Amino acid sequence: MSYNKIEQYNEKITSGLVENYKECLSLLGEDPEREGLLKTPERIAKAMQYITQGYHLDAAAILNSAKFHEDVSEMIIVKDIEIYSMCEHHMLPFFGKAHIAYIPNGWITGLSKIARVVDVYARRLQVQERLTTQVLDVIKQTLNPLGVAVVIEASHLCMMMRGVQKQNSVTTTSAFWGEFEKNETRSEFIKLISAKLH
Repeated sequence: MSYNKIEQYNEKITSGLVENYKECLSLLGEDPEREGLLKTPERIAKAMQYITQGYHLDAAAILNSAKFHEDVSEMIIVKDIEIYSMCEHHMLPFFGKAHIAYIPNGWITGLSKIARVVDVYARRLQVQERLTTQVLDVIKQTLNPLGVAVVIEASHLCMMMRGVQKQNSVTTTSAFWGEFEKNETRSEFIKLISAKLH
């Protein structure tokens, strides 16, 4: 029995990217016809389409697909959500974790949907600052909660591999709205995401 890998990519986009990546390899001093590089332009073309698939996804629709009426008004936290994104300035990866909380106001959403929303925005060319506020804004607009908090911690290869070359640096961004603008609520959230409860 043979192995058939099923992949779906836009053929027009793939072929256009392949030609561009072949030229990039040549401009960098490589031979795109070399055995080890023959399929590299196609692999990159497909990888980039996967990495940037967030442009074709709707974060609000994802939250609404599992939106339930519930009389809960306590903080809900989903922490340690893995993030993989691409810096729009150098097109190098940054990766880390997102910690997200909201206080319901009559509506909750499926817990996995929070993680999916992070992916929608992470799988685009990004800056961490914008990613943080985009996640907050869509939860705020879709669930109409009493408050939303988002903290993202990430390492950026554009800082680690080039330029300043600081391998151990971590960038933290945060956005708070509603009840989380109050010191007491924000402090509880920070304490909970910092604790090792499991």
